[in-house]
Amino acid sequence: MTETLRTAGHPVSPARESGRFRKGCNPYAQTGRSKLQSQRVSLNQQIIKAMRLRAGAENLLRATDNSKVRDMVMLELCFVNSNLQLLKEELEGLNGSVEVYQNEKDALCFPLIPLGLKETKEVDFVTPIKDLIQEHYSEDPADYEDKILDVMDMRQAVRTPSRNGLGIELLISYYNQLNLLESRFFQPNRQLGLFFTWYDSFTGVPVCQQHLSLEKASILFNIGALYTQIGTRSDRKTQTGLDSTIDAFQRAAGVLSHLKESFTHTPSFDMSPSMQNMLIRLMLAQAQECAFEKMVLPGIRNQYFSLLKVAQESAKVSDVYNLINQSITQAPIKEHVPPAWFYTAQVKLEHYRALAHYFVAVAMLDHQLNSQDDVDQQEMLLSQLYDVMPDGLAPLSILRSKEERKRVGKAHLRKAVMGHEEAVRVQNLCRSLRKIEILQEILRVSHKRSLTKYAEHEQEDDFDMMIAPNIIAKSDQKIEIVKPDFSKVKVVDFFHDLGPISVFSAKQKWTAPRKICLMPGDQDQGFTLQGESAVQVTSLDPSSHAARSGLRDGDIIVSVAGRDCKWNSVTEVIKMLKEMPENGLDIQVISPQGLETVQLPKCATYSGGLPKTYSLTCLTLDDVQSRKGKKVVKKLSFLNWGNKNTKKMASTISLPSAVESRPQLSESTAHFPNALDGSSLY
Repeated sequence: MTETLRTAGHPVSPARESGRFRKGCNPYAQTGRSKLQSQRVSLNQQIIKAMRLRAGAENLLRATDNSKVRDMVMLELCFVNSNLQLLKEELEGLNGSVEVYQNEKDALCFPLIPLGLKETKEVDFVTPIKDLIQEHYSEDPADYEDKILDVMDMRQAVRTPSRNGLGIELLISYYNQLNLLESRFFQPNRQLGLFFTWYDSFTGVPVCQQHLSLEKASILFNIGALYTQIGTRSDRKTQTGLDSTIDAFQRAAGVLSHLKESFTHTPSFDMSPSMQNMLIRLMLAQAQECAFEKMVLPGIRNQYFSLLKVAQESAKVSDVYNLINQSITQAPIKEHVPPAWFYTAQVKLEHYRALAHYFVAVAMLDHQLNSQDDVDQQEMLLSQLYDVMPDGLAPLSILRSKEERKRVGKAHLRKAVMGHEEAVRVQNLCRSLRKIEILQEILRVSHKRSLTKYAEHEQEDDFDMMIAPNIIAKSDQKIEIVKPDFSKVKVVDFFHDLGPISVFSAKQKWTAPRKICLMPGDQDQGFTLQGESAVQVTSLDPSSHAARSGLRDGDIIVSVAGRDCKWNSVTEVIKMLKEMPENGLDIQVISPQGLETVQLPKCATYSGGLPKTYSLTCLTLDDVQSRKGKKVVKKLSFLNWGNKNTKKMASTISLPSAVESRPQLSESTAHFPNALDGSSLY
């Protein structure tokens, strides 16, 4: 995992050597899935090489007028295009290899369709982030080199996640880390210089962008894809395994839905809204199929009510796959998804529809209305089974007549036989489906069962060709999208030492730290400290020694006596200031530079005996208004930066009363209050 970092010239720290990010990552697993993914990586590289050759040949064809050169280029283009078509067909074959992802214990279970992981190229974060740390945060970038390599290690690990909950947690952790990196280093009006390349999961076409949204969207896609692989791997011969499969596909649908809502303009077609809509429906359809398997796993009782209920559940599965079939056949989705997906959806559509007709036929042929039966309930259930009754017969007449029940049952059996034959025909059309022996066996057994049942009731002189109506789909299984909750996975901010992200972010620009020398006499000057973390200076008296030393209103104190205090509260900073020696104390502060205002509510006022504090800026504005006699537009300055309502302050402060009530202070007098809380006076 870290070999690429070594070759790039970046040292590997002991923390990374110990495998911090290998939990949930399995890069050396020799499984069928990993081999398939490796083949996909190789094909992606060959496809991009062929596309570059084609682009070069097309450019040469447009640039030359020499007939011999044009003939040679045309011949080369034919070769490249045919090679590219073969590569894409091979990639389609890999995407259609659903049997690799199935559980080996699943006997006589329909294979489910998983999503393959998107592949990416390596990205070197070191130089761009180190440059930004030095330029934007004015800190030594060498102190953060190990943290940057940790990010690169984590990105390398998510390329080969384990197919379990640890792999999901690893991907979500990296996604949450990307949100922190976006706030720290990605400015809205400037590119960082990082290029993210991701390959389309279906076509292998690469997409390269500098914006972090491509990285985040691709990670979300891989989270959903990994959920589908976990679902296909679960043991579907147990109730617990089926519950796990249903939950995995519902969560996959939730992640893909979040991707569609959050990233609507992704350049890769596999993450486009139309493709995501189809994939969400596919995940929910497979969850519905597993819910049907869970219901019939204990066995189907040969009772009238049970058989009709199972028939409607089977019709529901057929209906959801019918929606998938309609979505896949629409352009441009049809040109991108593997052909095996289209044929699989069509096979399941026909198979489950035939099953529904078979169970209705068994209910009609094997059960007669007895005096002990609840006639009204059976009549109501039969009337709710169809939109239109067979041959316009009344439900009660069908139930009471043995001949009518037999006619209806045989009509449903004919529909079942025809449906199973159609499923077999469609399955034989697809080369990859013909290789799946389990699928062939399921279709063969189902078809034979329907034929056997029909032969039991077939008569030589039976020319009745009643057409069985469609069965209304109905399900008691609740299948819905499960929205992802990424906040459950906690991550460590690698760049915690840069300060609180609400203050020290890429959107907020600060000056370089400058040193301010505070003397013991400064304790008598009025200024306010506010903020929970990243303490801010406000209401500074311009005549104080600190102000003359360069302290400004709105400054953030980043260190006191060489100790970093970006994460310290007001109370902790006051305590550090109280430890001021006789020869003074050096603090480092930074000032805002024309950016978003940071609101830091909690404050402690340093008044030096003043009965109340006031803003000299507001007093100056009031004086200007009185002299000019017109409204003055107030501009944000360092003296009132961070105040929430400067207009109200300017209209309510009175200079004479404040000046008259202010006692005379001596600069050499030092007074510390006893209280050490957020409202202490200094």
